Amino acid sequence: MKEPNRINGTISKFATWYHPYNPATEFKKRTAYFSMEFAVHQGLKTYSGGLGFLAGSHMRSAYELKQNLIGIGMLWKYGYYDQGRKKDRTLETRFIEKHYSFLEDSGLEVEVRIHDNPSVKVRAYVLKPNVFGSAPIYFLTTDVEGNDYLSRTITDYLYDANEETRVAQSIILGIGGAKIVEALGGADVYHLNEGHGLPAFYYLRDKGLEVHKAFTTHTPEKGGNEERNGYHLNDFGFFGRRLSNEELQRELTNGDNLNYTVAALRLAKKANAVSKLHAEVSKRMWENFEGTDKIIPITNAQHQGFWQDRKIKNAWKRKDTNAFRRRKRELKTKLFEEVLYQTGKVFDPNILTMVWARRFAGYKRADLLLQDAERFEKLITNDEYPIQIIWAGKPYPKDFDAIEIFNRLVFRTEQVSNLAVLTGYEIELSRQLKAGSDVWLNTPRITREASGTSGMTAAMNGSVNLSINDGWMPEFAKNGKNCFVLPEIDHALPVEEQDRLDRAHLYEVLEQKVLPAFYETPNEWQKIVFNAMDDVVPDFGSERMARQYYKELY
Repeated sequence: MKEPNRINGTISKFATWYHPYNPATEFKKRTAYFSMEFAVHQGLKTYSGGLGFLAGSHMRSAYELKQNLIGIGMLWKYGYYDQGRKKDRTLETRFIEKHYSFLEDSGLEVEVRIHDNPSVKVRAYVLKPNVFGSAPIYFLTTDVEGNDYLSRTITDYLYDANEETRVAQSIILGIGGAKIVEALGGADVYHLNEGHGLPAFYYLRDKGLEVHKAFTTHTPEKGGNEERNGYHLNDFGFFGRRLSNEELQRELTNGDNLNYTVAALRLAKKANAVSKLHAEVSKRMWENFEGTDKIIPITNAQHQGFWQDRKIKNAWKRKDTNAFRRRKRELKTKLFEEVLYQTGKVFDPNILTMVWARRFAGYKRADLLLQDAERFEKLITNDEYPIQIIWAGKPYPKDFDAIEIFNRLVFRTEQVSNLAVLTGYEIELSRQLKAGSDVWLNTPRITREASGTSGMTAAMNGSVNLSINDGWMPEFAKNGKNCFVLPEIDHALPVEEQDRLDRAHLYEVLEQKVLPAFYETPNEWQKIVFNAMDDVVPDFGSERMARQYYKELY
C-alpha cells in the first residue's frame, strides 16, 4: 500500500483504501466507480437527476453487499442549482454555496494540467460509509488554497454552461480521480458511469496499467453524448499529455471531433447500456464506429430500503388492503400539505392523483396532455372521474425550451384548483411524490428514454405506472395487470405525428381504463398495485444491479 499524501501534517485513515468490513469473496475486486453525480441524501447536493439517483442507489447496495468498491465524484460548490420561483411564480435558478460538515478531508491532494496551467490542485473529501450507509465516496474539489481564481471555480457548478469549464471538469474527474485512486493504492477495475470521466481511460492507458476498464452509457440523446474538437481537447490536457498529430488522428471519431461515448466504448474492456431496449438502441447508434459493439444490457435499478415507505412495504408484504389504503391516504395527505404550502391549493386524498415528475427535457413531453386543450379541459373537469395532477422537475438552467415548458405549465395551472406545479424537485420531494401519488405518468418519445428509474421507485410505493413502452418498461410491464402501457408507435415518424398519436392514446387509456378502474373496481385496482410491487422487487432493486455489475461487467 502506498504511503498517503499528507495535508497539514495529518493523515486520515481514508487516505488508504478503506471499508468498515472485509469485502465479500465474490466482490473482492478493487473497483473505482467514477460518476459526475451521486444522489445519496437530500442533504448532499451533488446530483441533478437520474444519473445521480442511480449512482446513489449503487453505492448503498455496494455497502450492504460488502463490495470492495469506492465512488469517485465531484464536490460541487453550488450543487446543480436550487429551484425556486420568481415573483410571477415562474422558475428561478438559485446558486447557493454548500457546506458539508460530515465530509472528511481524506488527506489526498494531486495535481493535473488544465490548458496552460500545469499544476491545478485537486483535493479529495470523503463521505464515510457510516454517515449515510454507502460505500466510501471521494469527492474532488479544485477550490483549494494555492489554485488561482479560475482553477478554483472549475468545481463550482454541476454541468457548467461554459464549454471550457465542462472540459476542465472532465479532466478533474477523470485524471484527477485516477490519480486519487492511484494514491489509494490503485484499483483492479475502473468503471465510468457515463462518459464525463473519459480522461481517466487515457491516463490509465498512457501509464501502461493492466487494469479492467468498464463503461456505462446512459442516454440515446445526442446532447447527452458529448462531442468536442479533438485538437482543442489536446491543447486542454484532456489526454493526460499532449498527443502528436498522428496519435490524435487515431483518437478522433468524427472528423476533427472526439465523441466521448464512442471513445469510451473503444477503450473499455466491457460496456453496458441501462436497459435491454437501450442496449439495442445504443448498438444501432454506434454501429458505424469500429470497436463499439461490446454493449450488454444491465438494467438500472433503485434501492428499495432507501426509497420504499416502510408502512407501505409492510402492508404489501401482508397483502393487507386496508392497511395499505390507510397509509396511502396518510402519504397523500402529507404530499398535499406541500401542494398547499407551494400553491395555496387544497387537494383531496379521495381523488386519483397523477404525477409527472422527472428532469424537464423536450423529449420527455411534460405538457403532452395540454397539447389538446379541449380534451384536457374535459379531463380535469370530469365530476364522474375526478383527477388531480402534479408536475415537478428541474430543467437544465440553460435549457430555455424546457424552462418555457415548465413556465407554461405554471401559467396554465395557476387558477385551476386540481392542478399544481411544484418546485424543489430533489430527493425528498421525489420521495413524497412517489409515495403520495396513485398514478406515475411517463411520456417520453419512444426509444429516447434509456431507462426511467423513477417509475421503479413509484411502483415500490404503490403508484401505478402509466407509461410509454420505453426504457425499463418492456422488461416489467404486464399491461392492465401491473401497469398501463400506451400502444407502441413507429419511432421513425415525424415528432409531430408521434405526439399526436401518443396524446390520443394517453387520453384513451386514461379515460377508458385508468380512471374507471380506480373508481369503479377498487379491488381490481389494488391487485394492480400489489402486482406491480411484486414485480418491481427484487428484479429492479439495486442489490440485483450491484451483483450484476460485478458478475457481468467487472
